[in-house]
Formats: sequence, C-alpha cells, structure tokens
Amino acid sequence: MNTDKTSTAPADAAAVVNPEAAHDALTAVDPRLLVREQGFAGYLSEFKRKLHAGDLGSIPVVIGLIIICIIFQSLNSNFLSAQNLSNIAVTMVATGMMAVGIIFVLLLGEIDLSVGAVSGVSGAIVAVLSVTHGVNEWLAMLVAIVSGALIGAIHGFFFARIGAPAFAVTLAGLLFWQGFMLQLLGDQGTINLDSEGVVGKLTTYYFSDVAAAYGLAAVAVLGFFLSSFLDSRRREAAGVPSRPLVDIVVRTVVLAVVAFAAAIMFNQYKGLPLALVLFLVVLVLTDFVLRRTAYGRKIFALGGSVEASRRAGINVTAIRISVFSIAGTFAAIGGLFWASKIAAANQSAGSGDLLMNVIAAAVIGGTSLFGGRGRTWNALLGVMVIVSIQYGLALEGIATPIQYMITGGVLLATVVIDSITRKTQKTAGRA
Repeated sequence: MNTDKTSTAPADAAAVVNPEAAHDALTAVDPRLLVREQGFAGYLSEFKRKLHAGDLGSIPVVIGLIIICIIFQSLNSNFLSAQNLSNIAVTMVATGMMAVGIIFVLLLGEIDLSVGAVSGVSGAIVAVLSVTHGVNEWLAMLVAIVSGALIGAIHGFFFARIGAPAFAVTLAGLLFWQGFMLQLLGDQGTINLDSEGVVGKLTTYYFSDVAAAYGLAAVAVLGFFLSSFLDSRRREAAGVPSRPLVDIVVRTVVLAVVAFAAAIMFNQYKGLPLALVLFLVVLVLTDFVLRRTAYGRKIFALGGSVEASRRAGINVTAIRISVFSIAGTFAAIGGLFWASKIAAANQSAGSGDLLMNVIAAAVIGGTSLFGGRGRTWNALLGVMVIVSIQYGLALEGIATPIQYMITGGVLLATVVIDSITRKTQKTAGRA
C-alpha cells in the first residue's frame, strides 16, 4: 500500500472544494509544538493563524476591558480607585454566578430565559424560611439552592424528554416563577434580611488581614504553574505536543502580575471580599468539570452535534436535563448574592436588566451562542465588562436608559463578532 497517497487524498479532495481550507489543513501545526520549535516566532505565527481562522479567544475581551478602564479613568479619576474596583468585584459576583450556569446551557446551543425569575424565587425562599418562619439560615440557603436545581431539572425535562423548545419552556418558566415569587412574598412585598446573618455577609464580609489577599494570589499563581507544568509533563510523556517551560513561566509571570496587583488594590480598601473568593472557587471547579471530566466532554460533544453524540452512546436526555439543572442551581446561588447585596427579598428581584446582563456576560466573555465553544472563565471576563461599564457610566451620571442602550449595543456587537467568527472558522475549515 502507498501510504503517502492515502494520507494526502483528503487534502487533495478538500483542495477541489476549498483551496484555502486545504492549505490550512496541510500547514496546521499544534500551537504547543510550533512555540516549542520556533520560540517567539512561533507565538507570532500562531497569532497570525488564529487571526486568519477567527479564533482569538479571550484576547478581544481583555483588550476591550483595558480600553474601558482607560476611557472611564480619563473621565473620572475615581474609576480605578481601590474602593470603586472593590465594589465592582463584589457587585459582579451575583451576575457572574448566574452567567456560569448560562454558559453550560449555551454550550448546548440552547438558552434559558428563566434564570432571573429563579434567582428571585431563591431570595424569596430564604427570606420566608429564615425571617418569617425562623428556620436556620444555612438550612434555608440549602433549600433555596436545591429548589433552583429542581426548577432547572423541570425545565430540562420538558425540553429533553417532551421535546418542547427550550426558548418556550424557559419563557413560560420566567412567567410562572415570577408569579410564584410574588406569591411567596405575599402582600407585604418585601422581607428584610439580617445584614449580619449568613446571607447578609455573603457580600459584606471582607478578609481584612493583608495576608489573605496575598495568600490567595500566591496560591492561584502556584496552582496555575503546577497545573500547567504537570500537564505539559504528561503530554510530553505521552509523546504529544506540549508547551515549553519558557511558555509556562511567561504565562505564570503575567498571572502573578495581575493577581498581586489585585491583592494590593483590595488591601488598600477593606481587604479581600468573601464574595469574590467564592466566585473564583466556583470558576475553578466548574472549569475542571468542563475540561477535565467525561461529563464536560459530553456537553461539548452535544453542542457540536446532537445526532453524532447520540450515535456515540451519549445519553442526550440525561445530559440536557442535568445542564438545565445546573443553570437553575447557579441562578439560585446568584439570587442569594443579590438578596445579600440589598439585604432583602422584594418583588423586583430577578427583573429589570438582570437576564440581559447574565446572557451578555456569558456571550461577551467569549461563549458562543451557537454551542460547543466556551469556558466558565468567560463569565468572569464578561461580567467584568458589563459591571465596569455600569459603574463607569454611573460615575459620569449617565441616566439608566442610556446605560441600557449602551449595554445592549455592546451585546449586539459581541453577537455580530461571534457570527463573523463562526463564518470565518467555517471558511478556514475548522467548523
């Protein structure tokens, strides 16, 4: 057998259909191997390849965030103050938690419109149980979170088992659970929470010892280095391309600069916020689930092709129900943080622009609306952009309607970029 002819046949066939895609297929090299062999030139070659293929990842978001900071700092010197940045960090956690759950749903190529209402139900359950009925706050929080998971599973059942469109199911859920929340709160409409209680301290507690912020930064940097280094060693032992040590060190140094700069900033105000610590823990755990477990790979597979996943033996129904249950769980967790932020559960919880901001945070961060592409860390980047814009506009005294319009414009621009990126990847033969 002539193995050379056999191996080039697919490329020759592709050349007839799409010469550019065939050229990319022939010249594509694993980026880790490219960087290892060519050094800095490899970085440049890889960047050009990503630019041509429309696969820049989070780079545009990071650049956009830097531009936002420069613009608002030039307009108001208080924007980058320790107090304002610390407030941004705490405020973004509630929306960010909910965005994590939405990312799981978006990876399937679906949408959940009920998360705002579910977050309101979560806050109402905690308030009614702990304040009205005197139930232990920890138990009330557990009931609220489990309720969110069950609500999400119900939505997933109608979508995955019955076959109703996710859009319609969760839209109905939005209306139903909004009414359910109002019923729970009763005629009073608002139930105040103890600001010194467990829920209240979710957004008001700070680790005032400077060692806390610096310690978290050190743990994050060390953990990233060890994870990257061990992963590289495993890949090298398996005989597959791996990142060189220099590449890992450079990435670690960049992370160290950002992490310790944030630690210095937090210590200049009240200290390290508990809310941010919890959010980062959630991001690490969910990222591990998506990228390092069989369950996570099944979610990505479903986002790529449902039929192919079904033929591969994946239980499509179970995965879909579980994903919507996860979205409901994080909606409930986000609801607890919102209740903590205002120290109350009221009739306006989960309404307004919350749903838009949650979806916008996920999409702006880099998660595709078409499924199959995204990471939970996208929630952090996206919500930083959203909340930074809100705080920047508030410092300038911009009216709320204008804030809505600007945020909507940013979301539209992100969706357009996502669509263009998808078409570019198809042209490049990567989708």
